[in-house]
Amino acid sequence: MHRMTFALAITALLLVAPAAWPFGTVRGLGQNAEHERITRHALGCGLLTDAANCFEAKSLEELAGGNDDFGAVGIPDRGELITVNKAHCDSGDWLDIPGYPHAQSEGQAALEACRAWMHQKLDEAIADAAALVDRDGNLRSDQVKASCVFVGQVKGKAKCNVIEDLGILLHASEDFYSHTNWVDQPDSTQPIGVENPPGLKRRGRAPFIDLRYDNPFPPGLISGCYEKPPEEKHCNYGPGDSLHRVKHLVVNKDYGTIDPAIGGGTTRRGSHDDNFAHAIEAAIDDTRDKWLTFRERLTQAYGARTGALMACAISHDDPVADCHS
Repeated sequence: MHRMTFALAITALLLVAPAAWPFGTVRGLGQNAEHERITRHALGCGLLTDAANCFEAKSLEELAGGNDDFGAVGIPDRGELITVNKAHCDSGDWLDIPGYPHAQSEGQAALEACRAWMHQKLDEAIADAAALVDRDGNLRSDQVKASCVFVGQVKGKAKCNVIEDLGILLHASEDFYSHTNWVDQPDSTQPIGVENPPGLKRRGRAPFIDLRYDNPFPPGLISGCYEKPPEEKHCNYGPGDSLHRVKHLVVNKDYGTIDPAIGGGTTRRGSHDDNFAHAIEAAIDDTRDKWLTFRERLTQAYGARTGALMACAISHDDPVADCHS
């Protein structure tokens, strides 16, 4: 596995600008590493009250990024996944207006595909974890001592493979809160429509993307349409493309202040009525729960002893010294 340098990453991002980036990955270009900050708030030692299950510094950097690095959670913001809707929970749009070209069933299917993508990456993380231990259930030192490099989703050492799977999963689950209307309060001074879609005004984690259960689709849940950059040229319809669907550009709450405290958003939807802060709070809560779900699945797949050993190996910087059954 090969990690893209920061300079190459910035070059790649500029080549696709102004793409519909989700929660930010870099510091600059209007972004402030929102994915990294969410993941660090959720799982970093010192911020997570469950100290036994937090990510130590180097392992957290592999997952969340830092020091001019994308980390695993930034993988979908470069390469082939940039425009893959299910990797960002995009194009789940629908409105009950005459002639709207995207059916309610199509919008729901897009968001169900995003949930299925999360399930897939969780399953891959569980499968890749098998290589962390030998036949006797002991950690394989050559597979848990790793400085991960992520390019092209090429498989490498077991710890890096699991972190990569988890990073792609967390990217989608964090984007869910930015790209859908789950937390949103629409602008009460404007009519509901494609420029001001309805919001569900919910707080905290969405049961729909709890990967332990097959919870029903929430009525009224939508996300914004995204095809490719520039957004203004796509997701349009009608005579001369005079009309447009609910766009990612309208719904997203991607950018804003997270550190030193969660503050205001800078996108149209995010800057309204604390929508950005509510999205961040829900994403942090959900990220913690996804890590808990992963640990539960490890126990189910490998037993309590081996599952705990595997989780320790993923989250600790020196697993051989620190992780024991």
